[in-house]
Amino acid sequence: MNPTKEAEEAYPTRRQVGFALVSAGVLTSEWLNTYALVPRRAFLPDVIWPYDMESGQAVHVSRTDDAGRWRRYADADVPIVTQWDDGGHEGPRPGRLPTSSASMPSVVFRMLDVLTVDGDSRVLEIGTGTGWNAALLAHRTGDGHVVSVEVDAAVADRAREALHRFGALVEVVHGDGLCGAPDHAPFDRVVATCGVREVPFDWVAQTRPLGVIVAPWGTGFTQDDALVRLQVHASGEFAQGRFVGPVAFMKARAHRTAPVDHEAYAPHTGFPAVEEPGEVAAEIAAGGRFGPLVFALGLRVPDCAFSPAQERDGARPLWFYSRGDRSWACVFLREGRPAQVWQHGPRRLWDEVRAAHAWWCARGRPGWDRFGLTVGAAGEYAWLDDPGRPL
Repeated sequence: MNPTKEAEEAYPTRRQVGFALVSAGVLTSEWLNTYALVPRRAFLPDVIWPYDMESGQAVHVSRTDDAGRWRRYADADVPIVTQWDDGGHEGPRPGRLPTSSASMPSVVFRMLDVLTVDGDSRVLEIGTGTGWNAALLAHRTGDGHVVSVEVDAAVADRAREALHRFGALVEVVHGDGLCGAPDHAPFDRVVATCGVREVPFDWVAQTRPLGVIVAPWGTGFTQDDALVRLQVHASGEFAQGRFVGPVAFMKARAHRTAPVDHEAYAPHTGFPAVEEPGEVAAEIAAGGRFGPLVFALGLRVPDCAFSPAQERDGARPLWFYSRGDRSWACVFLREGRPAQVWQHGPRRLWDEVRAAHAWWCARGRPGWDRFGLTVGAAGEYAWLDDPGRPL
């Protein structure tokens, strides 16, 4: 077999990806025809930066230079960056911050399934991106039933052109999606394709009673999100619902948080560490970035950023930084030894994290489906098991 043939067979075809999505229960029968007729590649630019699973990095791919490679990535179940640094990036190398993308098909169809649209649904999409998600919705709901809001004018223009070229009648609005689209309301469904740190009440107010809102929501403890499905109350005064599971999305521009500047906290370990059993820290480290434990910690330890370092030579430090002041904590794990703990500042962050872990354990280590969110005009709050038990 020649190298070119080997490279081609290393990538699943679009048909194989679809079969895998169906087998995993992600691509349901309601969306199967839409998947077949609305390919992601029709909405991608000539230059893309797909996430390469083997290297764990975004790679530059040009359709002009290698059309076959471009198409294989376009059809693969991987996220694809289409813009860096809010459009200020140039050249083939990845930029500093990915700011627009086409999500991986498995995530897209999982969200669409949770959204539960039908042929009569009027849908508001927050974050147009390439336009592919809007085109999928338009195929299911019918022409003129989808309004998509995009904050970046250049991204909105490209999506509008791609949708027109494909023949999908979607109203693309350039504006702040956190404000919704009041001139086009009311909607039966609202779906956000960007991560938010709070659900705007404008989305609730622009959704019909008993309508559904689906959004990636996070606390800022990490950069990851959890998918929440909210239903607007019959009164229209609030929306509430449960979390579905973990996702990772680019954040709405107004909800971005600056990366932690390690040096600004001037962390130093020139004072003695406190030794303690390492079981709690080890469980946090082993839970992974998408585990329910880390999500629960974010709910119970507000205004805190968690930054676990990579394990090296059997050692791994876990850093916690307060967003409200310069408090910090470091837990140093080394296999076969007690954990070493340093804490500095008015907040004893490791004490807070350890207490949050004890709270999670005492309630039976709840998973995603036991947590929920209520959004009203006065704000929002998360809860466990019942809306009457706010966190």
